[in-house]
Amino acid sequence: MSYVDSIMELVIKRNPAEPEFHQAVKEVLDSIQPVFARRPEYEKNRILERLTEPERTIMFRVPWTDDKNRIQVNRGFRIQFNSAIGPYKGGLRFHPTVYLGILKFLAFEQVFKNSLTTLPMGGGKGGSDFDPKGKSDMEVMRFCQSFMTELCKYIGPDTDVPAGDIGVGGREIGYLFGQYKRIRNEFTGVLTGKALSWGGSLIRPEATGYGAVYFAQNMLGTRDMDIRGKTCTVSGSGNVAQYTVEKLNQLGAKVVTISDSNGTIYDPAGIDDEKLAFVMDIKNVRRGRISEYAEKYQGAKFLDGARPWSVKCDCAFPSATQNEISGPDAAALVKNGCILVSEGANMPTDPDGVKIFLDNQVLYGPGKAANAGGVAVSGLEMAQNSQHVSWPREEVDRRLHQIMESIHRQAFETAADYGFPSNYVVGANIAGYVKVADAMLDQGLV
Repeated sequence: MSYVDSIMELVIKRNPAEPEFHQAVKEVLDSIQPVFARRPEYEKNRILERLTEPERTIMFRVPWTDDKNRIQVNRGFRIQFNSAIGPYKGGLRFHPTVYLGILKFLAFEQVFKNSLTTLPMGGGKGGSDFDPKGKSDMEVMRFCQSFMTELCKYIGPDTDVPAGDIGVGGREIGYLFGQYKRIRNEFTGVLTGKALSWGGSLIRPEATGYGAVYFAQNMLGTRDMDIRGKTCTVSGSGNVAQYTVEKLNQLGAKVVTISDSNGTIYDPAGIDDEKLAFVMDIKNVRRGRISEYAEKYQGAKFLDGARPWSVKCDCAFPSATQNEISGPDAAALVKNGCILVSEGANMPTDPDGVKIFLDNQVLYGPGKAANAGGVAVSGLEMAQNSQHVSWPREEVDRRLHQIMESIHRQAFETAADYGFPSNYVVGANIAGYVKVADAMLDQGLV
């Protein structure tokens, strides 16, 4: 049995019933096998054994009261996976599907994503099985205050800096920050995604979506192509999807889909800025369902229970959740002429789908590279907080553009160096891994 295979066997044995974590680890291990022939010291120092085990796993009870004064109890988590290159950094997810395996997969991915950004950030992730949908603002506030009362013991601006994720937007970050400040009696950059008036960064809400489009531009550039005029499908209708659509519109592409958990909107005329503003009102203000779009705009169809991947397109931007593109979905995209996939979500394509994209020479940007813009600007927010300054919008966007170009260059050049030209999965995983592994070697057995 090879070294890599033995590690995978160990991970499955130690982490039973956590398929998402197994999938994330296997995807990385399969990609980085060529590294060990060049760098035997990694195996000698058992880097993989250490890198696949979180430095710290925190799980706690979150009691709170609803508006009817009934006691509710949820679980809270924080996975502090690796701090070799900086303080733990990664989002908080509030969703009923949250459990240990999901957060370990997300935290493991975050280690490599953060490594690629060129910024000094380790990897972590956290959250709760609490569902903010259908809850009043006061219920969300009471939950967030209870959650932070426990979490505050383990985080700090130089230790662990959480951000938002699914179910955790500006409202939740505000409540969490307020409770941290109240308990610790300090105003620090302990959370990112804050409002502009109290320490947030310009471009942070837009960063993941914008970054996924910038990465797509770089991939197209390797084939002397441009995003202008391309027909694009986008899944999701949250923060990432909204700003992916906005940036695609700015660059002259046409977006024809957007979706939520109930189904997909297909608008062959294109989701222009006016229609996007309506989507933002539905989702950000009224917290409604995307099906309302089809009731307002003639010619748009609501595909009940469907994802966007059967719609003909040039470029696809999966921006909803993990494993939303299956093997058959990927085959449908290829059959319909899709030439590029840039992942705004974390691990949205399952292994069968990834293989189909790579086998058909689709320009495939995996999430740890393509969606790193969000955490990159979180890192820039941390930098601004530590300096007690606020950079102008143009400066943050310029730095985001530079970081996405750097991530693309690292992935592209590393893939070529190891004999896998244009394979961004191999390139991103090896480039991210080597940086973290070298830092672990430098710091000794810790």
